[in-house]
Amino acid sequence: MFSTARSHGARRAIASAPSISLPLFLVPAFPAASRPFSITTTRPSQIGRAPLSIPPEVNFSILKPSARDARNTDAKPVVSIEGPLGTMTMAIPTFVNLEHDEQLRRAYVTVQDKEIKKQREMWGTVRAYLHNHILGVSEGHTAILRLVGVGYRATVENTATTKSPEFEGQQFVMLKVGYSHPIELPVPKGVKASTPQPTRILLEGIEKEVLLQFAAKIRKWRVPEPYKGKGIFVNGETIKLKAKKIK
Repeated sequence: MFSTARSHGARRAIASAPSISLPLFLVPAFPAASRPFSITTTRPSQIGRAPLSIPPEVNFSILKPSARDARNTDAKPVVSIEGPLGTMTMAIPTFVNLEHDEQLRRAYVTVQDKEIKKQREMWGTVRAYLHNHILGVSEGHTAILRLVGVGYRATVENTATTKSPEFEGQQFVMLKVGYSHPIELPVPKGVKASTPQPTRILLEGIEKEVLLQFAAKIRKWRVPEPYKGKGIFVNGETIKLKAKKIK
């Protein structure tokens, strides 16, 4: 079936050159009717329009660009979130509006024009980031890694033989997961690592994105495989075992 544009082109060729006859298979029997891809109306973000609840111990403040920075069209407002576990800041796009109700201790995220795709995409994203930052400075984020396999072990050391520390007091996660040498991974700044058991790694931090990125970096050394179920599992991750191939 030809598209609508090609069918119109074939008809023009027939009309302009009547002496030339086209084969029947080149002329579509049923021209495709043009219609929009989607006829549903745009809906507001379900995540973005949900209010942010601010705990009493968290200080939520919106810092507007200074007079000097306001001349720059790319100047963005900054949100500062301070809690008992630390302080985090986040730059907000210019088309995102924040309303802070100090009495109800709630914040509302809106966009200037929800019909624009880019603004709809960032609406829920900004709200999710702010929610993660509020939880991070008040309660903290955690990730538990399980080492499943014969002889798999993990320890946290203050020094490493193949890596040099990037900042003072940096720790290193040592993995023994079936290689001929131990794997040494430097712990990012702001993340605390511990091993409550030889086959468990506990990661704690206030920034969820950095925490889970480091967890994914550890998991990469032994991705769970579906035949024996061995590997490094993050949080409640599971894998469906496959039947062994018998010749």
